[in-house]
Amino acid sequence: MKKNKLTILLVLLLVSICIFLTTFYILEPDYFWHIKAGEYMFKNGVLTHDIFSWVVNGKYWMSHEWLFEVILYCFKLVFGKFHTLVYCFVSLLILMSIIFYYNRKKLTKNIPYTLLYLTLFVTTSLLFIQARPHMLSYSFIALTIALLYDLYKNENSKKVYFIPLISILWANYHGGSSNLSYIFTLMFLFSGLFNIKLKKIEIKKLTKKQIIKYLLIAVLCAIGICINIHGFKMFIYPYENILDTTMISNINEWQSTSFTNLYNYVYIIFLLVIIILMVFNNKKIKLIDILLLVATIVLGIKSLRFWLYCPIVMSFSIFDYFDERKVGKKTNIFISIIIVLLIGSSIFIGFNKFKNFKYEIYIDNKTLKVLEKENPKRLFNMYDYGGELVYHNIPVFIDGRADLYSKYNLQDAFDIMTAYYTYPDLIRKYDFDYMLLKKDGTFKLQFYLKYNKLYEVIYENDELMLYKKTVK
Repeated sequence: MKKNKLTILLVLLLVSICIFLTTFYILEPDYFWHIKAGEYMFKNGVLTHDIFSWVVNGKYWMSHEWLFEVILYCFKLVFGKFHTLVYCFVSLLILMSIIFYYNRKKLTKNIPYTLLYLTLFVTTSLLFIQARPHMLSYSFIALTIALLYDLYKNENSKKVYFIPLISILWANYHGGSSNLSYIFTLMFLFSGLFNIKLKKIEIKKLTKKQIIKYLLIAVLCAIGICINIHGFKMFIYPYENILDTTMISNINEWQSTSFTNLYNYVYIIFLLVIIILMVFNNKKIKLIDILLLVATIVLGIKSLRFWLYCPIVMSFSIFDYFDERKVGKKTNIFISIIIVLLIGSSIFIGFNKFKNFKYEIYIDNKTLKVLEKENPKRLFNMYDYGGELVYHNIPVFIDGRADLYSKYNLQDAFDIMTAYYTYPDLIRKYDFDYMLLKKDGTFKLQFYLKYNKLYEVIYENDELMLYKKTVK
């Protein structure tokens, strides 16, 4: 009976964590073009060519997140203003449910360690709560890892055959990360090809049945990824992005993790705790656990956007390394207090943050009215402004779809924004009729426009300036 009460409290704790994390939702520029694309595709069918930019209009667009965009628009139809919050909460709840169900018999082994892990999980998640496809991709990762471990522990597992179906859904929902389905499978296969005895590391050979199943699942996942509107292109798409130096050098979220930002040391602390928990106990460390930890660390170092993969993936092995500990008499009370604090904090943060919530970041209503009146045909806009302009049906020079623009004008856009020495030639090349600039950080560009009398300021506020080409 006591065990059941504790389990119920842990369920409530995980739900309260989902609510708490949702209050840290971040509205970011990519949301706007995602929802606009979702609206169009909901009404007209899947997009495979651009319709939002005046520069690349009609060019092939690898809409690898089309299913997410349609679903997000459906959330908007049902939940209105708060659709992004509902989407984030539901995504988190699905993720936590998968983790809880897999570890339901392990979470109570050592409550202090469990609470420590959950605290670190929450802390490392705070920057990733956005209405973007990765929110549900986390659940695809979690379910894939859970099913792969199921086969690892039971050669007769049939649940593993769901993984290729997950890969099909994954490829259409967030194709850019769907290759992880067969990559993780191959890692499990590789970890069990040998039988080696080491003092602390367990390298145990898989049975013939397990090897065949892992190999089959990997092949089926690779095929499943190709079952989408773009076919085989989806399979090679992530590797093309990895090799795209234009994107990597210009887009912050694609760049390597910088530890000049103090908050990023949270991930180092998390890794140290994981390593300590795995090493300082009497249990042997499974090779597959080491491979998954190293792989997710490498991904996190390569790009900050991948850091949350580590706590998610390790959630399916770390509890095996917890030593048994007797549940204290006041454990239920302590967990109840945490739940109350999380819910109370969520109400306080949510009320203050979302009572006057607006779907705007850079482009306010006054600016929009000016743009609508001027009706630009060849507008130059800052990279971060593109999403909002798309949302308001204004043709853009560039937006958050860096993979689309990379072959055409991505580098040109950043060269103009940073006033790289070729920027005067680029301005003449594109013959912009209007230029929408960030007020801070573009002083050199503003100076050039003013003193060469190419453009005149027709509107400005505290954040931006709108220039119109002068008629000569």
